[in-house]
Order: sequence, then structure tokens, then C-alpha cells
Amino acid sequence: MELERLQEIIGYRFSQPELLLCALTHRSASGPNNERLEFLGDSVLNFVVAAEVFERRKQAREGELSRLRANLVNQASLADIARAIALGDSLRLGGGELKTGGQRRDSILSDTLEAIVGAIYLDAGMNTCREVIRRLYGDRLRELPGVQELKDPKTRLQERLQSAGLPLPEYRVIEIAGRAHAQTFRVECRISGFSMVASGTANSRRQAEQKAAASMLQRLEAQI
Repeated sequence: MELERLQEIIGYRFSQPELLLCALTHRSASGPNNERLEFLGDSVLNFVVAAEVFERRKQAREGELSRLRANLVNQASLADIARAIALGDSLRLGGGELKTGGQRRDSILSDTLEAIVGAIYLDAGMNTCREVIRRLYGDRLRELPGVQELKDPKTRLQERLQSAGLPLPEYRVIEIAGRAHAQTFRVECRISGFSMVASGTANSRRQAEQKAAASMLQRLEAQI
């Protein structure tokens, strides 16, 4: 029933259900897993999204197109789409991953979504796969962000501080929690001469820094 629900949500029914089962199987589970399908789906997804932004931003230069594609296919974006279709409920994980919340982890969700794309490509070909990707992305493709929005929070924070003649931000890891394969990082962001401190928590130091920078940007809105 869970597979039926998932196929209904994505708007595609597999003629080879074993492909979908494989796409949903993480390497931590016994038997064949989704790593090969993930490899294929990653390539298909990048091509389809590249073609979409190429058609939708006819005046954009190569650099902007590359940033648009990267913004749409990065781990965070894919994980958001996976959560929107409740993909975590359908994952086939080993006991260790289940205990540590693997069904909620960005890396596993994004990899599984790529594997599903690869499975659809093998099951039905490129044209059908392109239509499914368009449906999954929805407004993300119809309402592409502007150039400034494409910049990550750390870059935007740095540029804002530089334009105001202020010191660059400093980032420091203040807490690492969890086991080695499922760690979470808490990072704080400070600016010399300001009393305010912003923090961010994520599954990687880089993402935690980005969240801390985004929080700092919001706090600075009324002051700079």
C-alpha cells in the first residue's frame, strides 16, 4: 500500500515494480540497493533541470544557468522535495539507520529521490522521466530565483558586510552531537564589534555555517 501511495503522489506507475523497490532500498538494508540507480538518476536529473533552466531563462549567461541548476539539484532542494512526497515513509533501511533517524536525513532522502528518477528512466524512458521531474519540482521551476537569491547565505552576508565597511564574519563550531555516521554540528556566527550572535545546526559543518549566516542576515536587516 505504501508503494501505491508513493506512485500516486509522483504521478507515475511502474511497469517494473522491482525497480521502485530497488530505488527505495538503502545500502544499509540487505539485498540489492539503490546506489547504481542513484548514479543514473543524478545524471538524468542534472540534464533535465539544465534543459529546463536553459529554456526558461533565455537571456541568462552560463554562470547564472549553472547556479540555477546547482540550486535546484543540491542536497537540500532534493531533500525538501522528498519530504513533500513523504518519501521517508517508503524507505527500506537497515536497523542501524532506522534507529538513528535515517529516514529523515537529507543525504538519504536526496539520494533516494535520485534513485527513483533513475528507476523511472529505465522503466519508461526520458520523455516520461522529464514529465515526472517537472511535476515534482512544480513551482521551483515556474518561479526561478533571481541572481541575488542564488547566492548562498555566507556569500550574501560577506558581501553585505563588505559594502558597509564592516569586518568579515567569524564561524566557530560550538557543539558536535551524535555518533560518527550521524553527527549534527552547531555553529555560531559572530561579527567583531557587534554583540549579537547567530547560530545554525545541521548534519554537516558547512550547512550549519550557512544556516548561521542566514540567521545573522535576518538580524542585521534592521541595523545595516
